[in-house]
Amino acid sequence: MAGSTPPKAYPTTPDGRYFVVRGRLWRCADPSLPEADRAELVRALMAARRAVGVAGRRDDADAVAAARADVDAAKHGLGERGPVWWHDGSPDYNRHMAANTPYAAWFAGISPSI
Repeated sequence: MAGSTPPKAYPTTPDGRYFVVRGRLWRCADPSLPEADRAELVRALMAARRAVGVAGRRDDADAVAAARADVDAAKHGLGERGPVWWHDGSPDYNRHMAANTPYAAWFAGISPSI
């Protein structure tokens, strides 16, 4: 979803690991990334997302696949996919419904507002 930090409209879990969109958790970018690296990865992510759209409009399956691979690489670099960036052994709940995770009580307390 987001290229780095979530848009302000989306609530972030108290531990800063996820933001919530329509009840689903999405992993935030690694907050320990140096700003210059994060900015470059976000630029690469946005360019790759644009390339997916262009290739799709051209009906070019090979270009779509290549652009999606670039999106995936940028998201891995940001820490939004792949190995988790935290070191306390907690599992990854990326793409899980918040209500079905240890964040359920927290989410229940904020969900009427989102």
